[in-house]
Amino acid sequence: MARPPKHGTEEDVSLDEAAPSKSSRKREMTALQKLGAEIIELSPALRGRLPLSDDMLAAIEEMGRIKAHEARRRHMQYVGKLMRSEDLAGIEAAFAAIEDEKQARDLAFHELEGLRDRLIEEGDQALDEVLARFPSIELSSLRQLVRNARRERAADKPPASARKLFKLLRDASGR
Repeated sequence: MARPPKHGTEEDVSLDEAAPSKSSRKREMTALQKLGAEIIELSPALRGRLPLSDDMLAAIEEMGRIKAHEARRRHMQYVGKLMRSEDLAGIEAAFAAIEDEKQARDLAFHELEGLRDRLIEEGDQALDEVLARFPSIELSSLRQLVRNARRERAADKPPASARKLFKLLRDASGR
């Protein structure tokens, strides 16, 4: 005796393939809620760079007033629902631009830290590079801070002069 097919007719099979599964819909909603949470955690200045609708901005503002845990959870579900109608490609592009800027700032910060450390360790060899890179920097202040930072490092004191040296380099770089 032949068994009937599991899904019924071919029409039923094509409908099953076209509709996303419940699990995939839940994963999508969770991802949208997570993206909404990331948007909520941004500072207002960064959030202003995102292409968000008025409804979404109102929901984000409302989230700041909600204190109860269960109410926040329900509101995040609402934010996830609103995220379905947002320009996700534009939001992702804005997030990518923000991340690129952050990485550029971090890289510049680490370069200045390395330059400061080289000044303290190498002295005059690195001093020429700093003067070539930042011609407006005051030489006497730079030399004094380098000497003080070396003394602090030798005496195992807190690096107050090294911090001041970094600030001088950062100000000279314009960052």
